[in-house]
Amino acid sequence: MKKLNRKNNGLEATLPIKVIQFGEGNFLRAFVEYAFQKLNQEVDFNAGIAVVQPIDRGMVDLLNAQDGLYTLFMKGIKNGAETQEKELITNIVKGVDPYANFDDYLALAKEEALEFIISNTTEAGIAHVASDTVGMRPPTSFPAKLTVLLYERWKHFDGAAEKGLTLIPCELINHNSDTLKQIILTYIEEWNLEDTFKNWVLNACSFHNTLVDRIVPGYPRDQIKDYNKQLDYEDNLIVSAETFFLWVIEGDADLKRKLPFDKTDLDVKIVADMQPYRTRKVRILNGAHTAMVPFSLLYGNETVKESVDNDFTGAFIRSAVFDEIIPTLDMDKNELEQFANDVFDRFRNPFIKHQLASIALNSISKFKVRVLPSLLEYVEENNALPQHLVFAFACLIRFYKGEWKDEKLPVNDDATLVAELSAIWSSNDYTLIAKEVLSKESYWDQNVTAIKGLAEAMAHALELIEKQGVEQGFKTFATTSNPTT
Repeated sequence: MKKLNRKNNGLEATLPIKVIQFGEGNFLRAFVEYAFQKLNQEVDFNAGIAVVQPIDRGMVDLLNAQDGLYTLFMKGIKNGAETQEKELITNIVKGVDPYANFDDYLALAKEEALEFIISNTTEAGIAHVASDTVGMRPPTSFPAKLTVLLYERWKHFDGAAEKGLTLIPCELINHNSDTLKQIILTYIEEWNLEDTFKNWVLNACSFHNTLVDRIVPGYPRDQIKDYNKQLDYEDNLIVSAETFFLWVIEGDADLKRKLPFDKTDLDVKIVADMQPYRTRKVRILNGAHTAMVPFSLLYGNETVKESVDNDFTGAFIRSAVFDEIIPTLDMDKNELEQFANDVFDRFRNPFIKHQLASIALNSISKFKVRVLPSLLEYVEENNALPQHLVFAFACLIRFYKGEWKDEKLPVNDDATLVAELSAIWSSNDYTLIAKEVLSKESYWDQNVTAIKGLAEAMAHALELIEKQGVEQGFKTFATTSNPTT
């Protein structure tokens, strides 16, 4: 079988470097490279990518050994039908390890065609490290490395405004670009760099907050033989991803001109404010995940797919999303419902096995952020309790008892919190348990016993779960609880 390189694949023409990407991991290679390849293919964007290894151990050597080439396999559900695609990604021009050759890294700042900086250095990557200095080769943190790169570009091009860059971080923190910009400005101050450089960063460069959404399992180790059978070359960097793709970028008409994704079929939204899209994702996708985990584990399911395919649990989760979460969101309802339908297609993806136990980590804090706001807003708008979300809330509290039908539950949370809930459960008084848990402001950032009727409904649900199980317990709860607050 032939080696995977440019010569063997007739790809020896070199693209100009328009993009520097910090990070060489699975997500970026299945998301950003794929997006820019679509631009190259469909609008002749002619963009090459230089990949920078952000830490001292990484995959740049492996990437360079294949001349930046690798195969992306995409599998999923579209409109209820299974779909599979594969594509050879060809737009990485070079990989650079600043720890092995810092001069090669600085040389990237001098690329004439360079326009964009993309990153995904994990949530911990956008951080200030006080010990970093401008003279380090390289500095420790990603923002410090980036500040050095920007400074080198500013010096090389004599502060030319047209050589400013467009920075689009993809780390999964809210306001990721705002945070990155502030840290860069902090380094400029700490390092006593020129005010003219600071002004260039502020005025010639642009920073754009983002939301990225694609499940990327990565290298399919367990199925690698099946994947290799589909290729006529050796590929050590195969990456697998779902077919779903969403990239929301805060920007204006100028960014739309720079990145003409509207001329492709990719779901890239360049919008003035990405927060509604973030709220949509957190409330619908993440909210459904979090609401289903304790409820579905107590029912007896093991995976997300089982949960949405089962007649009872699937209908329950769907009702929670479409009848109780979506009505609280201030966005176009057709768009929300389409997004929710796409989410359920993703949940049904037979190629991605999401174990419920593996996503049960820190369920209390997740519920506070992802589900409780929908419950509270539903009450505010309807003067009634959302039965599915309240029952899911009760299942969450029951889950933290730690055992079910003489078997240990996969509770995975802060040890102090788990001990507190275990102590609360020792009373076996459902009314007392409901009131104590709901009054814990350290859990919910508020005393939710203030919601009229919630504590009583919670106590009723807890008793029904204990005595009748999840399915019959909910059916009884739905017919005997008083939804009006």
